[in-house]
Amino acid sequence: MNVTQLFNEHYDALFRYLVRLTGDSDLAADAAQEAFVRLVERPPQDRHLRAWLFAVATNVVRDNARARSRWFKLLSGSPDRAPMGDRPLAPDAAAEGAERRAVVRAALDRLSLKERTVLLMREEGFAHHEIASAVGTTTGSVGTMLARALNKLSVELAPTSESLR
Repeated sequence: MNVTQLFNEHYDALFRYLVRLTGDSDLAADAAQEAFVRLVERPPQDRHLRAWLFAVATNVVRDNARARSRWFKLLSGSPDRAPMGDRPLAPDAAAEGAERRAVVRAALDRLSLKERTVLLMREEGFAHHEIASAVGTTTGSVGTMLARALNKLSVELAPTSESLR
């Protein structure tokens, strides 16, 4: 197994998937890096290496979200211990494209993690058997999961009567 070749073949797709999953390019880069570190340390025994990488990276994101939640709870009790950062940019600095991405990001966030994972892996060109392996389901149920996720997403993104005025 040539790790450099595997990295060159899979990193870009994995990173895109993770950015879409998390909405955070730094977190996505960290999770992708961690997936490749785990690949070097403990390579999988099965043939679905690409699905394994995506599953590991998804688990890294999930673990990170749990840790952030615990961190937030701890800091909520002691706000004076929270680290200080730069102020965010003014709202008028955001472009129309950023607004669209925020709408889509919010709609994706309202999907369950499994629905988001299935949908985004499909967008990255995964076969149904690879998606099934990554999310721990049967190949036959992937199509149903995809249809439900797409239906939920279309409902979330459908224009309301107020937005048409």
